[in-house]
Amino acid sequence: MESMLNKLKSTVTKVTADVTSAVMGNPVTREFEVGRHIASGGPGLCWRIYNGTKKSTKQEVAVFVFDKKLIDKYQKFDKDQIIDSLKRGVQQLTRLRHPRLLTVQHPLEESRDCLAFCTEPVFASLANVMGQWDHLPSPVPQDIKEYKLYDVETKYGLLQVSEGLVFLHSGVKMVHGNLCLENIILNKSGAWKIMGFDHSISSANPSEAEPRYTCKEWEPSLPALCLPNPEYLAPEYILSVSCDSASDMYSLGVVVHAVFNEGQPVCQVNKHDLFKSFSRQLDQLSSMSPTMLNHIPEEVRDHVKMLLSVAPNVRPDADQMTKIPFFDDVGAMTLQYFDSLFQRDNLQKSQFFKGLPKVLPKLPKRVVVYRILPALTGEFVNPDMVPFVLPNVLLIAEECTKDEYIRLVLPDLTPVFKQQEPIQASNMILLIFLQKMDLLLTKTPPDAIKSSVLPMVYRALEAPSVQIQELCLNIIPTFANLIDYPSMKNSLIPRVKSACLQTSSLAVRVNSLVCLGKILEYLDKWYVIDEVLPFLQQIPSREPAVLMGVLGIYKCTFSHKKLGIPKEHLASKCLPHLVSLSIDNNLNLNQFNSFMVMIREMLSRMEVEHKTKLEQLHAMQEQQRSMAISTTGNQSGESKSTPSSGHQIEHLFGSGGLTANGLSTPAPQPSRVSLTLEEKQRLAKEQEQASKLRNQQPLAPQAAKPAAAATQAKDLTHSLLLQNKASLSSLSLGNTSRPAPVQGTAMSAYPSPMGVPVSNGFNPSMGFQASGMGMGVCPPGPSLYGGMATTTSTPNFSTLTQSQGALGQTNKAPNMAALDNLFTANKPRATLHQLCSSVTPAANSTPWRNQFGPGQANQTAPVQGIPLGMGGVPSGFGMQANPFFSPQNFSQPPSALSVNPAALKQTASVNNDLKDLFG
Repeated sequence: MESMLNKLKSTVTKVTADVTSAVMGNPVTREFEVGRHIASGGPGLCWRIYNGTKKSTKQEVAVFVFDKKLIDKYQKFDKDQIIDSLKRGVQQLTRLRHPRLLTVQHPLEESRDCLAFCTEPVFASLANVMGQWDHLPSPVPQDIKEYKLYDVETKYGLLQVSEGLVFLHSGVKMVHGNLCLENIILNKSGAWKIMGFDHSISSANPSEAEPRYTCKEWEPSLPALCLPNPEYLAPEYILSVSCDSASDMYSLGVVVHAVFNEGQPVCQVNKHDLFKSFSRQLDQLSSMSPTMLNHIPEEVRDHVKMLLSVAPNVRPDADQMTKIPFFDDVGAMTLQYFDSLFQRDNLQKSQFFKGLPKVLPKLPKRVVVYRILPALTGEFVNPDMVPFVLPNVLLIAEECTKDEYIRLVLPDLTPVFKQQEPIQASNMILLIFLQKMDLLLTKTPPDAIKSSVLPMVYRALEAPSVQIQELCLNIIPTFANLIDYPSMKNSLIPRVKSACLQTSSLAVRVNSLVCLGKILEYLDKWYVIDEVLPFLQQIPSREPAVLMGVLGIYKCTFSHKKLGIPKEHLASKCLPHLVSLSIDNNLNLNQFNSFMVMIREMLSRMEVEHKTKLEQLHAMQEQQRSMAISTTGNQSGESKSTPSSGHQIEHLFGSGGLTANGLSTPAPQPSRVSLTLEEKQRLAKEQEQASKLRNQQPLAPQAAKPAAAATQAKDLTHSLLLQNKASLSSLSLGNTSRPAPVQGTAMSAYPSPMGVPVSNGFNPSMGFQASGMGMGVCPPGPSLYGGMATTTSTPNFSTLTQSQGALGQTNKAPNMAALDNLFTANKPRATLHQLCSSVTPAANSTPWRNQFGPGQANQTAPVQGIPLGMGGVPSGFGMQANPFFSPQNFSQPPSALSVNPAALKQTASVNNDLKDLFG
């Protein structure tokens, strides 16, 4: 790779040095920038051709340079002869102006090292194209090596040379004298141009009808650059020292033969024995064999044979040659018409341009791009012709590569994008561009699209012509994928919406909706929801086509996998709008059914999505509650019962729950959290271990005294109940007669050594266990000991009485100072019978068997063997201090509780059950 780069660098350096040494100091370089060496031409291919630009105008030119070092081997006299001959040829060419002659842009300039002049841009000489590469850069340019002439190029090129000879012979009465491949130049467009007037001969009597030309005698002693090419020279030049216009026609015949025979002339001439060679040539031409012209097309073979005739009067003249059928080719005639286009009026041009699309596909791409395209774009200066020329230009652009389009087409199209005058032509231009919009957006660079193409589309959307608006709206979806998203969001969509709202044409409004529906897939979801869907509610008309267009946009947005409409938007915006539109009187039955199908689909999806959300939310809540239960069982000392006792309550009272004031409530509708057997076993073990740790005696030197502690607990409870008798009067104990307590069983609550309450509870397998005397779930209150229910097992009676007040009772807040007796000296022991009979139920209190609601009273009353605690609540279970243990305690409002005054009487079965339990 490095060697290749070094080789390329050395080549560029060599070329640059060559140019510098050849042109440096020449006055041409003051006005023109000289580029790279591209070709060679002129007599003996001595002129090196460089590309260049004019410094002032940046106009492209070709710079012809003759390096005087090429003739260093000659003597001074020969050098002067060569220089004078070359100068004469260039000066003669500069004076002549014709489309078939090479156009000189800057006259000849001479410096010490070179001769130089500038012409129109040039590709190469015909000799270079035919394989003669003398004085070409090394390596030979690839475009020259691979250049092959098409038939249409050959035909039209020979026709151009013939037309050039017509101009010389008839117009200026001049014989070229050296017409050959070296003196025919192909310009950048591929046109054949004549140069090399070094040996031209003007008529001695130009005013007369029959011109006379004076021929110079051949001087073999002169350098070859001072003499014409003998292989293309007519025999009379040498044999009779005479010439006329027919001599150039013989040269044309040799050129035709060379073109169709890979650059080989008719006869090879020995320059050292010229007379002998010409004598042999006469014999060959006199008895010309058919094989000599085998490669020449049959339709021109006879004409070439006449051109190569020994007798000058048999040769056709230049004007006759231009009229032979060989040149009646569609491609050649098309190219000829383009060359004479400046002579036509607008009507003739318009007719020609209308038929041109049928001819262009038959022509080679190189001919179309480099010959026809420049002629077409040159007509853009005529605004009236632009609508006729533009379709052909875009047709050519389709066949161009992107690079060719950017280089050859786009610079001329840019002014046309912005053309707005005359109005009729401007509208036609918009229509043509819109029809080829995919081509423009595919090959035009992004910057040019934003600056030229899209503004033209916006102008079409805002055009006063309904036809242009309709066409634009119909075409936009075909190239929407080629428009960058910011331009579509900020410029295109707002104009489509504006066209829909402001137009008075139903067709434009419907096409706007259809256009929006088709390009929704190129927009993002939230832009559609925020900008497009609200716009649908602003459309003023209610024609069926408009309503169906609105429905179509809703349907596209709703069903598209990338877009979709959120259920919140469906419920609040889309469905109300669609329902209101569906009952429009303009809709027929099928249209109404379409609306209803869409509405049902939206409702169904909204239902499914919201239901799924609620189910997920419910599952999350249940999971959190389950985690709260586990955490409470492991860490909290606020609970007054174990999970097993909670399940016993649920088993006894069904789906009902206990409120904060100890009353029963109907079961809530949501399903209860269900733990698996393994979770229950694990929870029970954790609770058992935690209970053991809490009940463990502190490490102390003296032994614990359970009896004293029990006595203390009984005295504390007795004192508390006596001093708060007025506060607890609302909690009915039913009948005052109670069975005697079981021997050795204390129904009390006292602080445990670890600060955790020991409570009396019921276990189906073990009877009564240690459990707290809970009075329901009591949240902490503002009183002095309101928060101790969670740490010391002391119930919050303030909250309890307040909860009873919600049932319609007018109880006042208790005197919380009585709670201070909880921490006083021990009181005398009290039996369970004394404890239960020490409190008189209030006159309007609720019997315990009705505190769980009307549906549960019959279920709880027949329970056998359960003693009643305070407030009519079975003391064997105890109310929890942790409000999260049983969510049903908070699920029903107090109004759901029923109070039955007829149930104040305690049944005898309960007394019997108590006797069975306590003896």
